[in-house]
Amino acid sequence: MSADTFAFADRTALVTGATNGIGLQIALRLALGGARVIVHGQTAQNTAVATEALAELGAPTGRLEQAVADLRHLDEVRALADRLTEHHERIDLLVLNAGIAAPERRTLTEEGNELSFQVNYLAPYLLTRLLERPLARGTDSRIVAVGSTLHRTANIDWTDLTRAKRYSRIAAYGQSKLALTTFVTALAHWLPAGHTALTVHPGVAETATRPLYGTTGRPAGEVAENVIQLCDPGFEVVNGGYYERLELVAAGPQVTEKRSVDRLLKLSERLTAQLEPAL
Repeated sequence: MSADTFAFADRTALVTGATNGIGLQIALRLALGGARVIVHGQTAQNTAVATEALAELGAPTGRLEQAVADLRHLDEVRALADRLTEHHERIDLLVLNAGIAAPERRTLTEEGNELSFQVNYLAPYLLTRLLERPLARGTDSRIVAVGSTLHRTANIDWTDLTRAKRYSRIAAYGQSKLALTTFVTALAHWLPAGHTALTVHPGVAETATRPLYGTTGRPAGEVAENVIQLCDPGFEVVNGGYYERLELVAAGPQVTEKRSVDRLLKLSERLTAQLEPAL
């Protein structure tokens, strides 16, 4: 996207995990396109460094805002949502990009959740829920979640969610992305008229998650372009759709299976202590 396109003029966008890789490239393209970009990072230091890097790459500093929260701690997610709700009347675009490759060894957060399930799913679930009001006030708000093709071969182990009995990093990562895709697909039905939510596997980038796919990755900037296209308010999308790059395809069957959806939403509410969806 060129700096004079301005497809995102007058829009406020929050990009999670925007300090490196695909997220940094998404933030850059949104800022060059005219958006005010809230650059989320895990720490104040890496968020500041990323903002400086974006400015050096041509992003106008006046369109960049820093937001810090470690998604390994749900209290920090709540604090982030509180700050954003206080300072932003509306958010027009939410890009749920932050994610990690599941670690080699099973790791639990302080809340007792498997690490990748919390970072890749519970944290974005909670953040989205807590930002319902500014998102509802946005101009044709769009929620774009970065998913994975690995959700297709995954399952949510309802009896052993933390994978204590048999841990596999690919199974744990796939479980987290299956949950994210399921939530975002369901979320689409609760949104105000004209607002949309979708999930995209934008391609395999040369990032920390690349080894999970057993293939070579592409430059993060190239992969980010697919996300940017789906973020563009002028690019028509299907609400609740699942995309691979820019192609609308069928998600895995569990994503829309009513019993699984209901079970996941109740579980998510319990694990994050939230109320029923209000959008």
